[in-house]
Amino acid sequence: MPKNILLIMTDQLNPDYLSCAGGKAHTPRIDRIAESVNFRNAVSPNPVCLPARCALLTGKYPHQVGMMTMSGCLDRFYPTYPRALQQHGWQTGSFGKLHLLQGWHWDVPVGKGHNLCDLHEETMEYGFDVLWEAAGKGLMLKNYCDYAKHLDKKGLLDNYRNELIRRENPGHPEYPATSESFGISEADHVETQIANHTISFIQNRDKSRPFFAFCSFLSPHPMIDPPARCLEAEPLLDKEEFLLKKGQEPLSDEMKKRWRENRRGYRALMRFVDEQVGRIWDVLDEEGILDDTVILFTADHGDVLGNFRVDGKNLPWRESAGIPLLVRHPDYLSGQQILPPVSLIDVSATILDIAGLDAQQELGRAWPAWNHVVPCRSLMPIVRAETDRVRDYTFTENDSFEMIQTEKWKYIRWRTTTPEYTPPREALFDLESDPLETEDLSRNPEYRGALEWCRERRDYTINSTPAGQTGWAPIGDNRFAEIRSWTDIGR
Repeated sequence: MPKNILLIMTDQLNPDYLSCAGGKAHTPRIDRIAESVNFRNAVSPNPVCLPARCALLTGKYPHQVGMMTMSGCLDRFYPTYPRALQQHGWQTGSFGKLHLLQGWHWDVPVGKGHNLCDLHEETMEYGFDVLWEAAGKGLMLKNYCDYAKHLDKKGLLDNYRNELIRRENPGHPEYPATSESFGISEADHVETQIANHTISFIQNRDKSRPFFAFCSFLSPHPMIDPPARCLEAEPLLDKEEFLLKKGQEPLSDEMKKRWRENRRGYRALMRFVDEQVGRIWDVLDEEGILDDTVILFTADHGDVLGNFRVDGKNLPWRESAGIPLLVRHPDYLSGQQILPPVSLIDVSATILDIAGLDAQQELGRAWPAWNHVVPCRSLMPIVRAETDRVRDYTFTENDSFEMIQTEKWKYIRWRTTTPEYTPPREALFDLESDPLETEDLSRNPEYRGALEWCRERRDYTINSTPAGQTGWAPIGDNRFAEIRSWTDIGR
């Protein structure tokens, strides 16, 4: 029987916050997933939650599917890798954060966003037989999801939302903060619940067929809400410093204190997520299928965590655009450390390749126009130690910038959004001599050749991957009459 596939994702995980990638967090159970490959230079196609996740699901760049920022909903017309697995006999389940729908404006009142429970049927059409959805920590304020329903039944939902509102107040005393401080026990913590539902899916699977499980944790994305015992296990690193760009003002003592406390809570959340990963690993072992299951671990994007005087995501710097990417394939336990760049979208092609399917065929369509372009690439040749690279550069984009990254170079082009033409701002960093990305070389004539090379790759990527058009109007026979019958179109 083909391998089972388990994809574990975290939300907003800085690539340095795994113990196998630098030791900034305690993650021994997650580290085991690197028994085949640790991709040390993995990059998000968009360092924002929704577009990164839409790119992963489709194996395409965000602009190809019209999802560039936290706005809109992914059209179900586009083929997805879970749907391909489903159509070829895999039983598929998603547990935790999907974040493919953001149809409401930021000003929508509390609780008046998407009722994701009512949208189960539509969401499952992305390719899932089983679905248990958690909206995301901040998104829980506006959306109602399966986890919100869990809290609601226990009378805890209002507490949770009130805590979100309190922490959005710039003057609130954010730290120390634990889940118990607003009534959420470890048993009711969202990460425990996500692991519980993933485990239940594995234990109750149809053993005559392979499965694909997407286990998508919400941490360490804010709000920072670790269980108290995990926070107590993490010391406050009161000498921890922060990166600055050339010419930036040093941080005040108060800013350093706040971000050090933030990092402590962040590490505590990763300690807790690591425990949940260990629970799932143990169940695979108990079920006797650990060596029949390929495990992948990644994140949608990173978190700058106070470096360069900023916090959060949506930035081109490594801490924001970089992601962890680990693979454990039981047939190839070579423990490789891979430095050439890879993209989050390559996970889509890799999963299909593990299943014996071709990403170009499964994720492309011959019509409408441009849907045939599928830029994701399988990482299995690297996992099998046949090569150390499948691409020479990665491409990252969002509503603020576009970026080309190689082993040596990082090129950033900020978008021009003025009513009249102004030349775009650019930056170039030599990652070999300046891995912390502190010195911009774009105006240094000695690096003109590298700058031009990166510009050409940026232009080529944009020009060769236009947005694929969609269609819904009924044609031919009745099977095209229902908008929800996307899985039948073009196959």
